[in-house]
Amino acid sequence: MSEDSLFSVKMRASRGGEHVSGAERIVAPSATPETVSALVRRALGHSKGDPDFISLKVAAIGDVLRIKALPVATETASTPGEGLAIAERLLREAGVQRASDVVAMLADAGPMRGAMLVDADTLERLEPDKARGVRATCMDSAGAQGCLPPSSKSHYAEAIVLASKVAVAPGIVAELCISDDPDYVIGYVASRATGYRRISCMKEMGDTRGGRIFVCRGIAGDPSNTIRFLEETPVLVEAIPIPDGTARGNRLDEIKREVEAIRTSGLWRETRVLDTRREGYAMAGGREVAVLSSNDYLGLAKDPRVKKAAADAVQAFGAGTGGARLTTGTQSLHVELEERLASFFGSEVAVSYATGYMANVGVISALAGKGDVILSDELNHASIIDGCKLSGADVVVYRHRDMDDLAGKISRCGGYRRRLVVSDGVFSMDGDIAPLPNILDLCSQYDAFSFIDDAHAVGVIGATGRGTAEYFGCPRADLTVGTLSKALGAEGGFVCTSRTLADYLVNRSRSYIFSTSPAPSAVGAAIEALRILDAEPGRVEMLQTRTAYFTAELRKRGIAAETQSAIVPVEIGDERNAVAVAVKLMERGFLIPAIRYPTVARGKARLRVAISSVHSCATLSAAADAIGLFFKPLDPPEC
Repeated sequence: MSEDSLFSVKMRASRGGEHVSGAERIVAPSATPETVSALVRRALGHSKGDPDFISLKVAAIGDVLRIKALPVATETASTPGEGLAIAERLLREAGVQRASDVVAMLADAGPMRGAMLVDADTLERLEPDKARGVRATCMDSAGAQGCLPPSSKSHYAEAIVLASKVAVAPGIVAELCISDDPDYVIGYVASRATGYRRISCMKEMGDTRGGRIFVCRGIAGDPSNTIRFLEETPVLVEAIPIPDGTARGNRLDEIKREVEAIRTSGLWRETRVLDTRREGYAMAGGREVAVLSSNDYLGLAKDPRVKKAAADAVQAFGAGTGGARLTTGTQSLHVELEERLASFFGSEVAVSYATGYMANVGVISALAGKGDVILSDELNHASIIDGCKLSGADVVVYRHRDMDDLAGKISRCGGYRRRLVVSDGVFSMDGDIAPLPNILDLCSQYDAFSFIDDAHAVGVIGATGRGTAEYFGCPRADLTVGTLSKALGAEGGFVCTSRTLADYLVNRSRSYIFSTSPAPSAVGAAIEALRILDAEPGRVEMLQTRTAYFTAELRKRGIAAETQSAIVPVEIGDERNAVAVAVKLMERGFLIPAIRYPTVARGKARLRVAISSVHSCATLSAAADAIGLFFKPLDPPEC
């Protein structure tokens, strides 16, 4: 087929019938397959959540209308209220006298899949299907037709393309838009009279509401020509200008506004300095607090034997290794650690990584690639999600711990070269456990690799702390990733697997090949911690006993609390309420952080209590008392 031909590639993604993501490209035939793949990856990586349905439409297009992009300017607003006031002013400049009424109509636009088509004078809605709205489609930026588009999105360029097409449509006076992307607070007003006017703040960070209104005049009797142009006429937009925020001296302005939006929305994070004084406690802000948020589940990070082993390793091997594992970075300590890990977990081989994050990213991206499919639990850790994205494989997300959903989806993946099912063992924000026996059965049935991340399971579940497989009394996954930096109190990650897969990873896992090997101090500490865990399984029993005690104390105070691990979530809901509760707990001497979006879904903010075997019953009871005082939802702070 001639490269002069063009195809429209449209993607729409939804979850439970609600819109998640949409995008379109106009490309040459040679770029079409990669464009399809890129748009699918985009849909699967959306901040609104993973879709359960993705629609793709690929169609040849005829004659293309080429138009110039609208001129661009930025209007600065520090609050959503200021942004909406600016939008009203710009609409009036475009000739919309009832501008405040049009802005008010945005509240009804959010659930729609397209845009409202509103008469500027009567406010009559003219779209034939009010639930669907009118969709501006079949458009792209000129010049991108022969190259591979990125799977990541460019809000700015895509908005300019859409606004420029809408502005030249018959009868259109202006367009008003606020993105429904929770990570994007900017909106715009666009028209031939005003150009494209970006408004720096039109909603709070994390807000999923948004909408689009096409304001028209003179087409109320028959809007069909306008709708046909918006939905069917192929348009390429030329000369998209560089946004004015990138001009010299202004590059950071938009970043500063976004930072402020994060700060005011209850999503602000900052580091906290902790100086440890004794097990389970630390100095923070000049006072001693009980730390009920550390992943040092067994107190091994401060065990004198572990600290001595770290110091001895430095004396014998130095502060660092000076190289990656395949060059000069493998020492006898690394070999000993991997042999001990394999023996402890009953696997053929173990391969160590600098961090657990790098283990997940490196293993997943090495084992799966183009032509493969990864089936991933919807609540998997960010490191698993990032590994899936980096792999280039197709990613199918299944509902949390839902084996019927996994079975249905994996049954439709027979055409792939490899299938990989990935799941946390213990889920880090909820504390529940993946149904490993069921996962293994499905992997066996459909010839798929099984992958379990036991970061929060090692040293925590199972009679002797050997993780998810021991908990269920079943075989291990093909690949079991773990961390040395939680229950083992050191630093680093590892994967336990077969000799064949280990050899493959050593030669294909980029985070293993291109990272400096773990420092001797961390490796020496991990070896000793593993020895202690093997010799003293009573530490695991103590942790499980303390966790059961704490959840019982919470229930006595009317707080629903259940966990299968050492992670006890106490759901608050509103992000700012959760932060307020965490601050009050800190004032009473308990460090229990608020976990918020994007770590958990918007509106699912919680306290995340992490129990350690070193916590006394008296400390846990006092913490339950304090949580009982404050956990009830507070009135959200006024915006």
